Amino acid sequence: MTPAFKAAGQIGGSRQDDLLVQECLKGSEEAWSALIDKYKNLIFSIPIKYGFSRDEATEIFQAVWLSVLEELSQLREPRALAAWLIQITSHKCLRWKEQRNRYIGTELEETLADALPRIPEELFREIEREQMLREALTSLSPECNRLVELLFFENPPVPYEELSKTLGMAKGSIGAIRMRCLERLRRLLEKKGFR
Repeated sequence: MTPAFKAAGQIGGSRQDDLLVQECLKGSEEAWSALIDKYKNLIFSIPIKYGFSRDEATEIFQAVWLSVLEELSQLREPRALAAWLIQITSHKCLRWKEQRNRYIGTELEETLADALPRIPEELFREIEREQMLREALTSLSPECNRLVELLFFENPPVPYEELSKTLGMAKGSIGAIRMRCLERLRRLLEKKGFR
């Protein structure tokens, strides 16, 4: 692992992206893996929001990363990586839709050129907020991250008794630990400009 890449893991936000992009451009497989791991949920969520099936979303996901591999050296501002990835993914979704419609013999009501310039602002903000949340969650301690995941991202939420066994903590302390973890998460989100 290169020193710059090690440093990137300790730096938050856009500076980390800047270092990851630099290392990817140098051919670091570790940096590519870290970049994909950091943004995989962001990229996969966009085709799902556009209404594609999981299989189609997987194919779009792969197409996006091929484009990133080919076009990363053209990224003018590495600190705007997340927005760039959202744009590439949205373009791939629209192209996929156009190809699918051609295949089934229908025409799009609007041309691809008309559809590409803008992602709906509301969708863009939602995707951006989700990515901020993902990044903030990864900045929590592993214990807090796991607790938040089990309490808020499992369906149905895991009961305290099961949490106590799974996490190896006293049932009576879970509420206080949850409050501290959520407070850390709130501060991290505020720092990132989450609204």
